[in-house]
Amino acid sequence: MEPVPGDGRAEGCEPLRPGGEPRPGRGNGASDDDHRPGPDGPPRHGPAGAAGADAEAAPAARRSAGHGHGHADGRPHPHAHTHSHAHGTATGRHRRRLVAVLAITLGVVGVQVVGGLVSGSLALLADAGHMLTDAAGIAIALGAVALAARPATTTRTFGWQRAEVLAAMVNALLLGALAVWVVVEAVRRWSDPPAVGTGVMLAAAGAGAVANLVSLRLLHGGRAESLNLRGAYLEVLGDLLGSVAVLVAGAVVALTGWARADVVASVVIGVLILPRAWSLLRETLDVLLEATPRGIDLDAVRQHIRGVPGVLDVHDLHAWTITSGVPALSAHVVVDEECLVEGRSGVVLDALSECLGGHFDTSHCTFQLEPVGHGAHEAAHHP
Repeated sequence: MEPVPGDGRAEGCEPLRPGGEPRPGRGNGASDDDHRPGPDGPPRHGPAGAAGADAEAAPAARRSAGHGHGHADGRPHPHAHTHSHAHGTATGRHRRRLVAVLAITLGVVGVQVVGGLVSGSLALLADAGHMLTDAAGIAIALGAVALAARPATTTRTFGWQRAEVLAAMVNALLLGALAVWVVVEAVRRWSDPPAVGTGVMLAAAGAGAVANLVSLRLLHGGRAESLNLRGAYLEVLGDLLGSVAVLVAGAVVALTGWARADVVASVVIGVLILPRAWSLLRETLDVLLEATPRGIDLDAVRQHIRGVPGVLDVHDLHAWTITSGVPALSAHVVVDEECLVEGRSGVVLDALSECLGGHFDTSHCTFQLEPVGHGAHEAAHHP
């Protein structure tokens, strides 16, 4: 995520006063009024001037909770992280919407299965199968929400939050399998298409289209927050397009008698499913393989960290996603000797946490502060 834009003068975080006390008039202690670029590049975090940008301040939940321990020679070796793990997932915040969509989808599946069997329409059965897969995916997502709400333990330090991502992956795999089955069945029927009852076919497809529109409206608000809601939204959108394809096929068969229109509609539905299944699977694999979250530029993060007073360099910078809406970041931060000797490590930790929480929306940050030369005692590390 790019830094929050300001008015061109100041885009950053104001450090706390020595001792960790907040500056007057800023509530819990952070200011986004002074994160000005230094003359040679990196942002400079320092006291605010007479006027600053109105950049959005980081919420109190992102404040740093620092702690430390010592080396054998007595030097402090502080660390910090910015929040507890006891918060809900993005999917959990929209649980009622998912329950409503699940009920609507199951109702339409029943209608379309009966309609497909009565009319002999493969396209209608394909659309019903697609919607049944959607319902299964939503049910899996709801189960994952319940698991994700379970508290963290010493053996599962992030609790079950990744269950939501696993549910999204299962959903993607089910979608892909359904698409392959529909295409194979369509190819089998092409040479000898069965007769289709267009009246029942059109009625069931019309009911499905209306239900899909209602479901899309319910899911629209949360689709940008959660992989599972995004997956459900895309699936319902595909269902709507599938219902439209069935309606068109039914009209063609009714008007022209060309029975293969039903087979063509089935292939269209299969083709609509495959790209969405791949997109959702790729996103879940990125989370499971701990790829850098989309929208977070690590080069920009590195520049911001180096701009904090007392920071000389940063290495072993990692960013990943725990579950939808919960990005995390860790880094080894090299600070000057005076910072450690004078006991200003807490101020540096607060400034780092406020900066990344406010400008990159990364609410779980862990920092290890190191003196110059400490990297030589560590295992091989990356930038």
